Formats: sequence, C-alpha cells, structure tokens
Amino acid sequence: MNDRLARIARGWDEAAAGYEVYFVPRFAPWVRTAVDAVGDVPDGPILVPCCGTFPELELLAPRFPGRRIVGIDLSAGMVRLAKERAGRLPDADVELVHSDAASLDPRWLASCAAVVSVFGLQQLPDPRSAIVSWYDALRPGGRLCVVYWPDVAEETGPFALLDSVVGDSAGRPWEDELVPALAGAEIERDEVVSHQMTHPDAATYFDAVHRAGPMRALALARGDDYMAELRVQYLDHAPAGAWTHHPGARLIVVRRPPSRAAGVPPTSG
Repeated sequence: MNDRLARIARGWDEAAAGYEVYFVPRFAPWVRTAVDAVGDVPDGPILVPCCGTFPELELLAPRFPGRRIVGIDLSAGMVRLAKERAGRLPDADVELVHSDAASLDPRWLASCAAVVSVFGLQQLPDPRSAIVSWYDALRPGGRLCVVYWPDVAEETGPFALLDSVVGDSAGRPWEDELVPALAGAEIERDEVVSHQMTHPDAATYFDAVHRAGPMRALALARGDDYMAELRVQYLDHAPAGAWTHHPGARLIVVRRPPSRAAGVPPTSG
C-alpha cells in the first residue's frame, strides 16, 4: 500500500465511528436510491465496493434473501463496524473483505449479479479504472449501480462552501470518462439525484467532516493548525443556525447485456 492509500485508510479508521453516527443517516436516501436501482438481476453474489460501515446491507439482505452479499473496504475500522452490522442480521449470507476496492479480486470476474457502490468512487485514485473493474465483475444480465459526489454537488450550501475554503477547484476530468469506459454496457440511468440534508449548524458539519468524514485524511496530511485555520475561515462565511440543503449526487446504472451464447460471458472493452 502506498503512502496516500495508507493515509486514506488511517483517516477512515479514525473517522469510522463518527461517520456511522453522523453521515450514515444523512446519506441514507442515496443508499436507498442505489439499492432500488438494482431491480431484477440473475443469480450470483452482490458486491458492495467501498462499503464503509455497510448500510446497504440492511436494504439488500431482505430484498435478496439467500444471496451472498460481499462488502469490501480499505479501512479496517469501517470493516469492523460493517461486521457489527452484519451480526445484527444473522440470517444474511455476508462476507466482509478488508481490501482496496478500486480493483476487484479476479475471483469476481463475470460472476456477480450486481455491484452497488455509494459515495466511494470519488475518493479513489483512479475512478475510471475502478468502475471498469466493477463492471467486469458482472455476469450477463447483471447490473452496476454507482452513486458518487460529482465535482459540483451544489452551487451554494455546506459542501460548496467547504470546496471554496479548501480551494478544491481543480475539476475532475475523469467524470466525463466513466460512461464511455463501460464499453458494451446498456446505460439505463445517468442522472443527478438530490435529497434534503440538514445539519444543526455550520460548526457541527465542519467538525463532522473533519473528524468523521473525508477530510480526516487531509487533517492527517496537513496537521491540526491547518484544520483550525480552515475552521475559522469556514465559520466566518457560514450562516448561523440549522443549515438545510439539497446536494445532488450522480447516479449511474448500467447493465451487462445477456450473453449471446449461454454460459459464455462477454468481456468489457
């Protein structure tokens, strides 16, 4: 594991408990959107790369009884909490894998009924390669459902202000490459899905994203003084009181076409 991945993993290890408490309930509508998009799929396991604490499991398990549902995450802390969630569903056939979900193990190649991933893609070093790897895991007729935060999730609001203060304006050229990279896939949906999210106040949101969110890795890289200065700048520009917004996440749903020759899965381009 290189230094960047190690820092990301450590950041999510430290953030895991807080993420479960603060962000999992707020992200729940998008998780439901992704799981609802799976629809009817062939036999086979269901993979959830970048599963985090695995909130998808509580929706997938009753919808697909008897299926093996596999969560994969780089963070040992996240996997630990995912195992606790799985333990509350004793009838579910669950496997948790502590691994980099950006490139799936060859054992999953052309064998999975569905791949579902929510809010993990934008954190990976090479999202284009990751989504191709996830698509390649599908068997004929299988479906890939991905939700991620795009470069611009909102024009105003907590996310937009954070991007402004951090100076995150480089853009993401890989976003335009995602769908074209899925050669041969049936593109069923490619749209922005918005849901309401509310934070008690700006300070609570900033502290959550710092201690229990994606900025934990940045804090490890830059240090406490940097984060303290960032917090002051953020609160100087933020409104007082509860903050409600409607960020938009990109939903991509694709299906691997049925094989023309039964039992012989096609390969993606």
